[in-house]
Order: sequence, then structure tokens, then C-alpha cells
Amino acid sequence: MSDSSAIWLSPQQQHVWRSFLRFHDELNTVIARQLHNEGDLSLADFEVLVNLSEAPDGELRVTLLADRMLWERSRLSHQVSRMQKRGLVIRNDDPHDGRASVVSVTDKGRKAIEHVAPGHVDTVRKNLFAQLEDGDVDYLSTVFDRLLNAIHTNNPEIPTCACPPAETTQA
Repeated sequence: MSDSSAIWLSPQQQHVWRSFLRFHDELNTVIARQLHNEGDLSLADFEVLVNLSEAPDGELRVTLLADRMLWERSRLSHQVSRMQKRGLVIRNDDPHDGRASVVSVTDKGRKAIEHVAPGHVDTVRKNLFAQLEDGDVDYLSTVFDRLLNAIHTNNPEIPTCACPPAETTQA
């Protein structure tokens, strides 16, 4: 689509879009600060640990973990290497497929996420859910489900999350 034929966002749509981006960035900044202050974890560390903690036996194949996080495998590999040096995770060959590897959360990693999880939940609750009125959460859930469905319909190359249902997560 050339610039002359572009259909631009309306002022209200621009406001919603920019507010969404700003809220996302600011909330991530607040969460990152909380994770660092309470547990010397980065947001990336936390995301890896959450995914591993929710997985059976606390481990996932690298390819599945990368897909869940929507990360390139090289980015995940570097992140896992940093976390392994700190004793938060270990990487081993997949016993079922020697060409693949699995990442497992260690006791230290599990303790780290358990330590920061209450503060994380409090941060999310205080900065998001406490600001919503009755019915807003159900409405946002419906809207985000519809938006995610549209992303996957319009962009089939993006993997859908093979994540556990939200009802079972604690972080």
C-alpha cells in the first residue's frame, strides 16, 4: 500500500494504539524494577522461569520454550547461557532426541521465582486490576481473546501458545 492510498488511523484509534504501547512499556518497566529489586532477576529471566515452572517436571525443549515466548532460538540460547551461569537453569541433551536440548529449572531458579512471585502479583494487581471496575476484566478478556485470534488468523506463521490454561498459573 503506497502512502497516497494508506488509510490512516483515526485520532481516537491513534490515541488507543499509543496508549496501549505506552501502558505496555511502562508496566513492563515497573515489573522489571520489582523483579530486579526483589530477586535480582530480569524480566527475561522471569519469563523463562515462569514457563519452566509451569511445565511438567520443570523442563521444556528449547524449541518449544522459544515458541512459547515468541523468541528466536538464538536469543533464548544466549538467555539460557546467562541463566545457567547463575545456577537458575540447566541445559541438557534431550534423552529422546540427541539433536535437541531441554532446559530445566533448578532448585535455585524455583526458589528465585517463588521469592519474587508475590511482589509480581502485587505489582500487576496494583497497576492493572485495581484500576478496573466490575465487568472490565471480563470485557478485556473477551477483547484480548478476539485480538489474539485475529493475530493468529492474519499471521499463521506466529505460533499459538501451547501454554497451560490461565487458571492454573500463579505468576
